[in-house]
Amino acid sequence: MFTVDQMARKPVYEQIVEQTERFLLTGALSPGDHLPSVRSLSLELVVNPNTILKAYNDLDKNGIIHSVPGKGYFICESAMEALGERYRKDLANLRQTLSEMALSGIKKEEILSIVEEIYKNANLKGAKT
Repeated sequence: MFTVDQMARKPVYEQIVEQTERFLLTGALSPGDHLPSVRSLSLELVVNPNTILKAYNDLDKNGIIHSVPGKGYFICESAMEALGERYRKDLANLRQTLSEMALSGIKKEEILSIVEEIYKNANLKGAKT
């Protein structure tokens, strides 16, 4: 399920965090799902267990996963809401980008057609809009 690119500029732990979030957004992982153990994932990806632990700690801190002592890590029931809140914080950046696009002459219709396409594809995959 997980893969890492050792040659990427992005640290391995960030790749794991992003993949976990993408799996959640696409439905490959759901609330309550059990994640691979730190040891098994580190062996599978051939990375230091501390790297996996760092990724899991970051996901835990952000409300995406939680640890059950003796059982492992699980996707939180409120993981989708936590991701939504994080993306809502990006709306200020989006507003700035859209403002710059408008000033550069990109038509509103072009932007809206892209937004419609993205939301249509998200609906086809079962995402909430």
